[in-house]
Amino acid sequence: MKPASTTYRVNQCSKCPGDREYYCESCPCDLCQRCTEYHVKTLKTIDHYVVSHHEKINNIPKQEMCVKHPSNDYIKYCEPCQVPVCDSCFGQSKHNVLSIQGVYKTKRQQHRGTIHTIRSEALFYRPVLLPGITNDIKTCRTEFSRYQSEMLTKAQKLRDLIDYVLYDLLNNVFCCFDFKHRCLKQMIEMSRHIVSLQRYVHIYEQRRVIRPLQFLSSIKTALSQIHPTLHTSQLSMTESLNKEDVIYSLSMIQITERGNRRVENECLLKLTSGAEFHKSLKVTQADRCLHISCVTSDRVWVSDYEGNLILTNTTGVPLHRVEDLCDCDLINGNGLHTVNSKRELIYINKNDNINKLSKDMKTTTTFIEKTDITWRPRCVYWSPSTGDLLVGMWNPSNKRSKVTRYNQCGHLTQTIQHDYKVWRLYNAPKYITDNYNGDVVVSVFRAVVVTERGGRHRFSYERNPLASVLQPYGICTDALSHILVCDGETHTVQMIDKDGQFLSHLLIRPSGIFLPYSLGYDVNTHRLWVGSEDNNMVCVYRYIIRQDDLTDLNPSTSDVMEPLSDIPTTETEKPQKGNKYLLKLMSGAKNHQSLTVTGVRCSYHISCVTSDQVWVSDRNNLILTNTTGVHLQHVKDSCNAIGLCTVNSDSELIYIDKDNNINKLSKNMKTRTKFIERTESKWRPWCVYWSPSNGDLLVGMYREITEFKGKGKIFRYNKRGNLTQTIRHDKKGLELYRYPMYITENNNGDVVVSDALSAVVVTERGGRHRFSYTGHPSGLGLKPLGICTDALSHILVCDDNSHTVQVIDKDGQFLSHLLTKSQEMGNPWSLSYDGNTHRLWVGSDNNKVCVYRYIDRQDAPTDDDTNFTYLDVSFKSTSAVEWR
Repeated sequence: MKPASTTYRVNQCSKCPGDREYYCESCPCDLCQRCTEYHVKTLKTIDHYVVSHHEKINNIPKQEMCVKHPSNDYIKYCEPCQVPVCDSCFGQSKHNVLSIQGVYKTKRQQHRGTIHTIRSEALFYRPVLLPGITNDIKTCRTEFSRYQSEMLTKAQKLRDLIDYVLYDLLNNVFCCFDFKHRCLKQMIEMSRHIVSLQRYVHIYEQRRVIRPLQFLSSIKTALSQIHPTLHTSQLSMTESLNKEDVIYSLSMIQITERGNRRVENECLLKLTSGAEFHKSLKVTQADRCLHISCVTSDRVWVSDYEGNLILTNTTGVPLHRVEDLCDCDLINGNGLHTVNSKRELIYINKNDNINKLSKDMKTTTTFIEKTDITWRPRCVYWSPSTGDLLVGMWNPSNKRSKVTRYNQCGHLTQTIQHDYKVWRLYNAPKYITDNYNGDVVVSVFRAVVVTERGGRHRFSYERNPLASVLQPYGICTDALSHILVCDGETHTVQMIDKDGQFLSHLLIRPSGIFLPYSLGYDVNTHRLWVGSEDNNMVCVYRYIIRQDDLTDLNPSTSDVMEPLSDIPTTETEKPQKGNKYLLKLMSGAKNHQSLTVTGVRCSYHISCVTSDQVWVSDRNNLILTNTTGVHLQHVKDSCNAIGLCTVNSDSELIYIDKDNNINKLSKNMKTRTKFIERTESKWRPWCVYWSPSNGDLLVGMYREITEFKGKGKIFRYNKRGNLTQTIRHDKKGLELYRYPMYITENNNGDVVVSDALSAVVVTERGGRHRFSYTGHPSGLGLKPLGICTDALSHILVCDDNSHTVQVIDKDGQFLSHLLTKSQEMGNPWSLSYDGNTHRLWVGSDNNKVCVYRYIDRQDAPTDDDTNFTYLDVSFKSTSAVEWR
């Protein structure tokens, strides 16, 4: 008989095969000792709350015997005496007594912040100091030798005192050993301090059996001895020489202390390869997010155009509202508030006074009262390094600007207004901040102006090397002294170094935000908060990590791993009769023919019917014409959308009418039927495309929120007009579209949308976001208009910025400018690809339509009988896509 098998439940770490000892309440997940150290140290999870498993299950013994009265148990805690008591103890005292359980939980809660600091900060950067001390030990003899050599050189005139010099050198050698001894002493002291911190954490956690009385008595004696921020002195040598008395100068070599030993952020932190989305929130009581002031890692102040100033948490729940914020429309300044180290809000009120709101939101005081009616504050920033308040000022009467500095008492200490040539530095300051080196950084009209702490002008950043102009909005600086600025011209967040050199586009038209406008940097978690001008969305990104941050200890269970369903897969592209083997690109586009379409002002949209018939629309008229320009049909009930029509395989016209229904007009123009009836009152169809591959109808939907902002989504209908799919968000839940103007489909099934706000957005057939093309070079800006795809799976798009037709491949890589503005065509606006003749129809901002040839058969010779180039590989070096 076989013995019965017994199944045991193993308490295993969620990240590795180790035994679980801790529990993260934020994730949630089980952690072993090693994974806990990584979890609380890495910036991705630095703000998570980790507890021991004993604390999680509340494993606290209920009864402990009184030492004075063995027959009784401790049930209360004497607050004045800070000792546990039983019934007999507190019956003889009039002191205030509390529940042991309540005091235990309160005390642990009070020390929660200290424990978190030790785990995430002290135990991280204190050991980094040890190599510095060790290096001092190694280099002390070399340093002393250098100074000894200098002394001998300068003592040549006193050769008769050589014996004294040798005697002095012996003393210096002694000093060398003394210096080495001091360094060793520091290293021992640092090691002991780390052990004491770890012992304190162990007392706090009580891994085996938690006894409240032992905990309360131990922290009473141990807490006063714990200092998470132990300072050790950094040792160096200095020399002072006196020509009049060389002997005296030799005696002046001494060991001095240069202040607390510290490690620069460059040694602790590093940039990641790109910004990683962390989380997002919607500020429910704001219409836009024009300025952000971080309070904690989960609380932030947000303001908008309407004078709303809201304190919200990461779930978007409003926690407080300030009623008297200055109206930013009146003074055209948006950086109206800041937060100091005490978490007090400092803001400009409606009377142009600068107020301070206490941490508990109960007390508002006037910090700086307006005394000069000619100057008005436009933006404020509290400096963490100095405690000063920087204020951007504007004079409406003479249009002059300046920056003023106030100390912690509210007294004016500095004014910065001109450079050394007495030229004006500032033109309408919008946002202000300072850098780690003390520089004052101001966002003004068309520039970011940077001055030294003393006021000397260092540089003005006016554009990146590729862009023509800069329209700066929100700014901030990070722990690595980078300057980050939102550019309204290209809808990007640009990063420059402390000397004004462009480094990268950190964000390009980020999903959900679309128009990055405001920035806030959290110095504790090193995360970037980005607010939108287009909506009430705030997104948080990670782009800085610690130097020793690696991938998770067990990659198979990493927090950052994508689910298998999210791993990109290459879809099988339909053969399309082997197009890439049958067709090739010509050396350039050649004009085949052109026509003038009478009855329309411009050619905003084109839909090919046959090789000699095309539908043309100018938003007011929808006309069928042939290649000679003769009118064949006029649809009078079309809407004023742009990409409003398409043609199916039966040569039937599908278009959006004035009631926002989608109609179908028969090939003989005699029968008009309602194909899709409008059912959503707030959403209206804005563009349509019939798919030749599957017969589905793709519809770009638009919802106008205000005159200048809206939302978009994509509907897919089958041949019977039934809704089968909706595409609206990426895998993070962020909005993909703002204003879908044109829509088409590629040979691989990708849905390609020309979004009016700077991007061509491409998703897979199933709806997963593949990439967003934002122009060439990347970050330069794109204003996409008409789009189409060709038989080689290229995506063609009209760009209103460069007035060109750009060609990109199916993966978003820029290939070439196919067409540019010409006298025969004007600015290219709309596109339609004739799949039968492989010709491209291009409409312009006038009533001209031109037809071009740019694809030929593989066996067709070129005009000069030279070998063709399939793709210009020189164009492939620059990526202009935002991958998801």
